[in-house]
Amino acid sequence: MTRTLTLIVNGEPRTLQAAPFASLADTLREGLHLTGTKVGCDAGDCGACTVLLDGEQVCACLVPTAQAEGRAITTIEGAGPAGLVDRLRESFLAHGAAQCGICTPGMIMAAADVLARDPRAGRAEIEDGLGGVLCRCTGYVKIVEAVLDVARGANAFAAKADAGAAVGARLARVDGRPKVEGTDHFGADHQPEGALWLRLIRSPHASARFALGDLAPVLARHPGLARILTARDIPGENAFGIFPTIKDQPVLADGLVRMRGDPVAALVGTRAAVEGFPDADLPITWEVLPALHGAAAALAEGAPALHRAVPDNVLTRGRLERGDVAEGHAAGAATASVAFETAFVEHAYIEPEAGYARRVGDRIEVTACTQAPVMDQEEVARVLGVPMHAVRIVPTACGGGFGGKLDVSIQPILAVAAWVTGQPVRIVYSRIESMASTTKRHPASIRARMSADGDGRFTAFEMEGDFNTGAYASWGPTVANRVPVHAPGPYRVPHVRNRTRAVYTNDTPAGAFRGFGVPQATLAAETLIDDLAEGLGLDRWTIRRRNALDHGDTTASGQVLHASAGLPQCLDALRDDFLRAQADAEAFNRTSGRVKRGAGIACMWYGCGNTSMSNPSTMRIALRPDGTLTFFNGAVDIGQGSTTVLLQIAADALGLAPDAFESVVGDTDLTPDAGKTSASRQTFVSGNAARLAGEDLRRAILSLANAGPDARLRLEGACLHVENGPASRVIDLTTLSPDETGAVLSGEGRYDPPTTALDANGQGVPYATYGFAAQAAEVEVDTVLGTVRVTRIVAAHDVGRAVNPTLVEGQIHGGIAQGLGLALMEEFIPGRTENLHDYLIPTVGDMPEIVVHLIEDPEPEGPFGAKGVGEPALVATAPAILSAIRHATGARLTRVPVLPHRLHAALHAREAAE
Repeated sequence: MTRTLTLIVNGEPRTLQAAPFASLADTLREGLHLTGTKVGCDAGDCGACTVLLDGEQVCACLVPTAQAEGRAITTIEGAGPAGLVDRLRESFLAHGAAQCGICTPGMIMAAADVLARDPRAGRAEIEDGLGGVLCRCTGYVKIVEAVLDVARGANAFAAKADAGAAVGARLARVDGRPKVEGTDHFGADHQPEGALWLRLIRSPHASARFALGDLAPVLARHPGLARILTARDIPGENAFGIFPTIKDQPVLADGLVRMRGDPVAALVGTRAAVEGFPDADLPITWEVLPALHGAAAALAEGAPALHRAVPDNVLTRGRLERGDVAEGHAAGAATASVAFETAFVEHAYIEPEAGYARRVGDRIEVTACTQAPVMDQEEVARVLGVPMHAVRIVPTACGGGFGGKLDVSIQPILAVAAWVTGQPVRIVYSRIESMASTTKRHPASIRARMSADGDGRFTAFEMEGDFNTGAYASWGPTVANRVPVHAPGPYRVPHVRNRTRAVYTNDTPAGAFRGFGVPQATLAAETLIDDLAEGLGLDRWTIRRRNALDHGDTTASGQVLHASAGLPQCLDALRDDFLRAQADAEAFNRTSGRVKRGAGIACMWYGCGNTSMSNPSTMRIALRPDGTLTFFNGAVDIGQGSTTVLLQIAADALGLAPDAFESVVGDTDLTPDAGKTSASRQTFVSGNAARLAGEDLRRAILSLANAGPDARLRLEGACLHVENGPASRVIDLTTLSPDETGAVLSGEGRYDPPTTALDANGQGVPYATYGFAAQAAEVEVDTVLGTVRVTRIVAAHDVGRAVNPTLVEGQIHGGIAQGLGLALMEEFIPGRTENLHDYLIPTVGDMPEIVVHLIEDPEPEGPFGAKGVGEPALVATAPAILSAIRHATGARLTRVPVLPHRLHAALHAREAAE
């Protein structure tokens, strides 16, 4: 039932029909179309829906609409008390405090509450006031800095860049203003007129056969339902997957489910009918089968095959071998072994999957959050049984991804529903549905062994790793093949033998998550290095510096690093911090009882782009007769800042200022294929394509003007000035003939990294370039409670060239936050931690002081020397924290996360052993 309510929103009375007990967030969004108030959990856990109610911050998802009647409601669309919201917007832009932007409105409203109560609030008060709003991207550092600036009375303004000076400038992200104003449209913000709603009914069983009964009586009993879709309604192939030869996941299960959460039917109809439908009304009978949970169960003798084509449940094997491992171990003065376990880790992006689809004649358009629009286009075309050109993917703003939005989720079923009904269809996953059904970081069981000679030089490394890929393949093959290359770490090791398996189970699928298995392997390798340092009596910094890969060295895959191998510089940058922290901790511990301090260190490397595979990107820049300069960029920005960074590169390559450009991003009808946003590839791969496109257009302009290579360009309306001394001229663009796209001049660039296939022993050139990093962590451990507080992290990252230092720092901060979660708190347990209350991610109060050193060892193959940093930011954090815990307590941890009961057990086991 609804009734007439009057809400005072941003100073204006708004009268509408609303259900009194509907959440204020839903009423603001769906009733008043104020979509700046975001919904990430609908349970008060994430704070994305924070608004001011009578001047105090509240989670709008927890407030019944009737309770807000007649009260003052301030949303991100308003100015807030004393214009605070406007000032915070500018500060967030200048500091790079908005990355994906889904939490930004909530953060700004919470900050406005804090500063309205205390205009000169300090760091502690600000962190306390922001504590109810979660951010998965930024690591909170730049958010707190932005709010502190406003509290200090500073006027923050984003930097500008002249022509030729964009690369290296701290420009505000070009898509940042809609994020801070709340006008950026994410998947759930699109509200097409007359759209039906879609909801999936999912299996409660991890392994079962099922049969559906007659659906006609169900539809008759629920008049608001337009259709109940089942597997037989799929027009094309009822299967999708990442790899061309592995399409093993159904859009709707057809008589067999392999995981808890597999969809068995889709309800399409009015929102009330779809949301109010009791799942028990679906006529379905179940035959529950034994489920295989964990890789060990799936590998056990006699285990049933989960997929007919894979009788042993081993989806993929990875391998790398170089030298003679037995000989290497024999040459060592010390050898260490470890068995390391990691858990499922949830991406926990604040935006659940959402979007809509509509049929336009014989074409389908899907507007949704995604990291890979062309891959989505391919999968939707297959499922509908139509050619690719009949599918258009329009990416929305993406509220975090980290790999989790590389796999299709809502896109195929949305397309099917819109195709068969002929009406627009919307879907918004609940938080529980998002966490229960989408991919995770692979749990890993890793057994590794490493040796070093008397001087601490590594002589051998070997590893065997099983990675639980869950019920469906997803990115399992990528993980199995990337890990063997990276497993020894960024060190010289002459003898290496690595084996990996991606294993099918009845668990939640595991896919891409910021590192593709490398974080798991790095935990094991860095533990071994600490073992060897201890056994040989060497300092932990020294043993790493002695073995660090450098220019001219050969990797375990046989690749020679001719340039941009900045790990030695990274280690040198944090040496003094680490040694000081180590000495301070040891001095503190000599007189402290319960609380112990420690310092730890870890290194990492990460190949930018696909492993030994073609992964090209194409970019286009077009100039129209009226002087409109458009950058057609197919690379989806999921918060890392690619829209800004690629524009900076394109601008300098062309020779015009970034603010001369308009951008079109991601739309498959309008932009060329830039490949997926993953594998730390966009700055390097798409950045090169952007550079080439800019250079291509510049050549066309200079040729038309008969100007030399040093000519300067200036665009004023339809007049393009080519300034070249006496030969300067002005090109009147209106006199030029446009091509079929409407452009009078254009440039295109395509780049595919130079790699080679790996042979049977994993030898070859898997990546064109690598990111390197070293991180040092400082911790305090309560040995009674088993709790760990990370107090400081120093991170030195070789990024080749920092195209935008502010955005690079933000990526490092955010990666460190996720690495902290991996180390200490994050463990996804299907059926138990499927919300942001039981699944914990770091809050602003969990974050340590972070010091970032940007090391720029230029990559000649990269655009202006740049390479990626998105995934490298995360990899070294967790092993550095474990190293610090060990230094503090002597406890050698071999399982993450290090929850208090696990650390408590390890401390007691160590005491018992002594």
